[in-house]
Amino acid sequence: MAGKLKIGIIGCGGIANGKHMPNLDKIDEVEMVAFCDLVEERAVKAEARFGAKDAKVYTDYKELLKDESIDVIHVCTPNRSHSFITVDALEAGKHVMCEKPMAINYAEAKKMLEASERTGKKLTIGYQQRWRPDSLYLKELTNNDELGDIYYAKAVALRRRAVPTWGVFLNEYEQGGGPLIDIGTHALDLTLWLMNNYKPRMVVGTSYKKLGKQRNAANAWGDWDPEKFTTEDSAFGFIVMENGATIVLESAWAINIADPKEAVCLLAGTKAGADMLGKEDLRINSVKNGRQCIEVPNFKTGGVAFFDGASSDCSELEARAWVNAVLTDTAPPTRADQAIVVTQILGAIYESAASGQPVYLD
Repeated sequence: MAGKLKIGIIGCGGIANGKHMPNLDKIDEVEMVAFCDLVEERAVKAEARFGAKDAKVYTDYKELLKDESIDVIHVCTPNRSHSFITVDALEAGKHVMCEKPMAINYAEAKKMLEASERTGKKLTIGYQQRWRPDSLYLKELTNNDELGDIYYAKAVALRRRAVPTWGVFLNEYEQGGGPLIDIGTHALDLTLWLMNNYKPRMVVGTSYKKLGKQRNAANAWGDWDPEKFTTEDSAFGFIVMENGATIVLESAWAINIADPKEAVCLLAGTKAGADMLGKEDLRINSVKNGRQCIEVPNFKTGGVAFFDGASSDCSELEARAWVNAVLTDTAPPTRADQAIVVTQILGAIYESAASGQPVYLD
């Protein structure tokens, strides 16, 4: 590949400005050459701030995809459009980073995976929580079998009152759901990845619209409009894997608890267990010399061997890993065949919540 990796951004809203573009801008090997948004002003502003010389602005993503010089597309649009934009980009010969969740349902995610396999182009999903220091440390432990057979896990994404009131977050049609598909997806991805278990067998789910219709709700980002709050405000899943392991998934934007946690998990294995008490706050519990003991890694004392680069920002590390995968033709940081299982389980939770029955997966 001659010169720098040329990247096009489709969707120039909050996640593109807060995560994707600032981190790509730090990487010398890439340049952002195209920006697309239905609201032209957003694309214009993004180009002015992050664009390479002669970068172009579009309002129609299909016109952007006609540019054969573009190597990579970042899909940063609302969830409903993830699938068809990604498939079109892959078919146009581009590698794709799609922001989480992979798609609004399993059927749409399957189209994305099949397009990647058919075209031979790389597809990754934006699950940056894998790149936190505590996540990387714990992954080393599980890779080395230091926890043993992990047969129970809890994936947690619970906010007390932190409902996102901007964009289309509260629009069930555009997003495919609320906190389960928005932040629960991070907790579940992290848990499955740490367990290295991607074979679900059965799911039972519940979802609630209990607080979304309230007013003056002391929300962290200001009051929401109850009339526009069409998603669930909390959802929960009980997942049984093919090997018998159990995962409990908890997600909420608004729930009356005093100790919220987000994108963390608990793992219980036959040799040891691990609790993420908060981001970069981890403890490992085991038995040594006939005594119960707890180890607390210190993440404030510099890097470790598997920590790539000086930055500790998980989004930047994810971006660098993705760019490196494209440049070296190696596996992307989050494989699409892993991310599709997250979408499959989330869809089963929603289905079970609607029907009141368990959902059995192939």
